[in-house]
Amino acid sequence: MKLKYKFKDEGLLDLALTQSGVNNEHNNERLEFLGDRVLGLSVAILLYEMYPNETEGELARRHAVLVSTDTLADVAIKIELEKSLRHGHITGGRKRHLLANAMEAVLGAMFYDSGFEQTRKYIFDIWRDLAAAEAEAPKDAKTKLQEYVQKNDNGALPTYEFMEPNGPAHCPIFTATVTAMGQQATGGGASKKIASRAAAAALFKKLANMDSDN
Repeated sequence: MKLKYKFKDEGLLDLALTQSGVNNEHNNERLEFLGDRVLGLSVAILLYEMYPNETEGELARRHAVLVSTDTLADVAIKIELEKSLRHGHITGGRKRHLLANAMEAVLGAMFYDSGFEQTRKYIFDIWRDLAAAEAEAPKDAKTKLQEYVQKNDNGALPTYEFMEPNGPAHCPIFTATVTAMGQQATGGGASKKIASRAAAAALFKKLANMDSDN
């Protein structure tokens, strides 16, 4: 694993890399909770410093992308975290979610090992380039779909429905269906938020393609 950080307490790293599917009692869930907060605050500080002229809403949209499951999973893959992760069975839909959770747990362990300032610097080193990649504050799929539908359907809003999750209790897969402008699309993921975003992205693409064909 290309972590580029040396733990004083190796036991913390070991715990951060242990999923609940391996050990129900001693796993990374509490460190994940901690790492989520440390990452959120660190990225907020980073964006506040990098984009002094942006509004709260623009900063919030950037923040949502940078702390998302996709971004965390990409960072985990980059540092080859999966090679050291101890996990149970991973289905295709859960892999990126588990990698993201483990990345948060590692950051939580790092905070507990050396404090906020050291962890913040580590996060800045990785996330600064990610934060600079978008010239304008991005919009997530649900926001883009909502704006498109409101503009083209007299202010109407998309509606979302969720099916009962499938799979084992410790790694459920959620499915969402979104309806707008007489069309539907479905998406799945490890949480309702991820599933609804996937559905929104699929419907936005579908509507945009229909618009371009007319």
